[in-house]
Amino acid sequence: MASPCGAALQRHAAVAVLRAAAAAGDLSKGKALHARLITAAHFDVVLHNHLIAFYAKGGRLGLARKVFDAMPSRNAVSANLLMSGYASSGRHRDALALLRGVDFGANEYVLSTAVAATAHVRSYDMGRQCHGYAVKAGLAEQPYVCNAVLHMYCQCAHMEDAVKVFENVSGFDAFAFNSMINGFLDRGQLDGSVRIVRSMVGEIEQWDHVSYVAVLGHCASKKDFVLGGQVHGQALKRRLEMNVYVGSALVDMYGKCDCAHEAHCAFEVLPEKNVVSWTAVMTAYTQNELFEDALQMFLDMEMEGVQPNEFTYAVALNSCAGLAALRNGNALGACAMKTGHWGHLPVGNALMNMYSKSGSIEDAWRVFISMPFCDVVSWNLIITGYAHHGRAREAMEAFHEMLFVSAVPSYVTFVGVLSACAQLGLVEEGFYYLNTMMKEVGVTPGKEHYTCMVGLLCRAGRLDEAERFIVSSCIGTDIVAWRSLLNSCQVYRNYGLGHRVAEQILQLKPSDVGTYVLLSNMYAKANRWDGVVKVRKLMRERGVRKEPGVSWIQVGSEVHVFRSEEKLHPQMDQITKKLGELIDQIKVIGYVPNFAVVLHDIEDEQKEEHLMYHSEKLALAFGLIHAPKGETIRIMKNLRICDDCHVAIKLASIVTNRRIVVRDAVRFHCIEGGVCSCDDYW
Repeated sequence: MASPCGAALQRHAAVAVLRAAAAAGDLSKGKALHARLITAAHFDVVLHNHLIAFYAKGGRLGLARKVFDAMPSRNAVSANLLMSGYASSGRHRDALALLRGVDFGANEYVLSTAVAATAHVRSYDMGRQCHGYAVKAGLAEQPYVCNAVLHMYCQCAHMEDAVKVFENVSGFDAFAFNSMINGFLDRGQLDGSVRIVRSMVGEIEQWDHVSYVAVLGHCASKKDFVLGGQVHGQALKRRLEMNVYVGSALVDMYGKCDCAHEAHCAFEVLPEKNVVSWTAVMTAYTQNELFEDALQMFLDMEMEGVQPNEFTYAVALNSCAGLAALRNGNALGACAMKTGHWGHLPVGNALMNMYSKSGSIEDAWRVFISMPFCDVVSWNLIITGYAHHGRAREAMEAFHEMLFVSAVPSYVTFVGVLSACAQLGLVEEGFYYLNTMMKEVGVTPGKEHYTCMVGLLCRAGRLDEAERFIVSSCIGTDIVAWRSLLNSCQVYRNYGLGHRVAEQILQLKPSDVGTYVLLSNMYAKANRWDGVVKVRKLMRERGVRKEPGVSWIQVGSEVHVFRSEEKLHPQMDQITKKLGELIDQIKVIGYVPNFAVVLHDIEDEQKEEHLMYHSEKLALAFGLIHAPKGETIRIMKNLRICDDCHVAIKLASIVTNRRIVVRDAVRFHCIEGGVCSCDDYW
């Protein structure tokens, strides 16, 4: 093709060359043509606009801006091309600066680009100004402008403005409905998203993949399995279930609806699986407490060559937290550091959670102080972590530091704070936080806070006041609060109140096995074996069975599980021998078997043997055999640790010079030198 030059240069030829150069990414050819055009007689606004488009598409926005600034006259297309180039490169503030600094006529395309930029930078004031200009110019109901304005209000968290636009303009498309649904979901306003979803089902026939993702997100948040299944059916008809975004949304929806199997099926049909879909199915398993399956999916993902991101690591670490798998969590933390993800906030929070739930609160604190940025979740994790480990003073210190740095406490924060107050017996302070500070920061007290207050009153020995508090507050039907009072009746040997509380619980939940056990323990401690027999008879009549005690301990890469009075472990002979030696050692320094916790009316010799084979003692003996000298022994148990095992393990920490951490169904017991972090109250 002859080079276009001089007066003979034809506009259409120049345009064709610029388009071809842009498509080929040939910057040199476009720049050569630009040089020739400068001297051309017909270098008009149209050719200038095509040059701006050429440079913008090639990512040379500086050159595009020079062309724009050098134009003797501009039109709305000139501005829109340059603003779109800025937007495509993520330079939204530059796009807005152009709008403010240059005088040109704004049409619906310029306005929609400008409003979209305000949405990206969350500039509500600038967005409103653009909306006002659109109204004055008669462009407010143009589809591009309308959708952009609606999206801007949703992104800027002004849903009331978005609703006004949505209700006053007719003929919205799927994009607008998607924006409204996601806007409500991002704010947690599920009632609003319900209305939009209903309207969308009735008004929009052709949904795009974003629509399915938005509606499935609504179903996930509402745990609406029925609607989610119907949406899945529609996606199947249109073959969209194989779209990676729709498929990942289906996995997320089924996971949050407690349907892990369906989530896995939705994942398996995806022809191409990316890190988002892998993370979604891992999350589904973790949310349904299938932690081993989640970790297996992490390994499978790596075998498939898909690199985890920060959210994948966070899910995997939270699965380790659910299993209290400290060694696995340490390995994942090392991988996250190696791959450069350790500094991300979700990973830091998940590491803290893993260490806290694995009984290593010191490591959780080290992660916390090394994080480059902390959010309210980070503060909540360290405060509640300290509280669960019996380190109430450290929990309160962390809370005061949180207030000092002007972080705003949340609902969960005050659960940890009130738990710490309960451990310290700070009754007046607890009521101050409940009745005053929570109102000041806009947190409405819930049953968890009231239950903590019951624990606080019980810890202070004010059992009658605790009973009145339960009856007068909104937790009169809460089993956890009543059981906390029942446990305190056992601690303070107030068996009359305890019997009355137990009857109250069994009226609310006749199958609550924990209440039968506590009631039976109270009878046994009072040597009321007729009462124990009565309780066990009542359990048989109602078909209530006590869950067997199970403890587990990780040694190396393997987890070993022990059941009370079960002697099936392959190393049982070694364990029995070690346990016998340990019992003899702690008897020397004061251990006396506590027969009161044995619920069977049998001979003392049989009771002692029964106590010896409690699951946590078996796990402890196994740990002493295999754990390196001086290493902390960490034991997990499914039930509340009994009084006898608690005393025995405290004494064992002395004779073995070990730190022993036991996580039972109530809390962590960090035992060292014969002292437990629970202060013998749990």
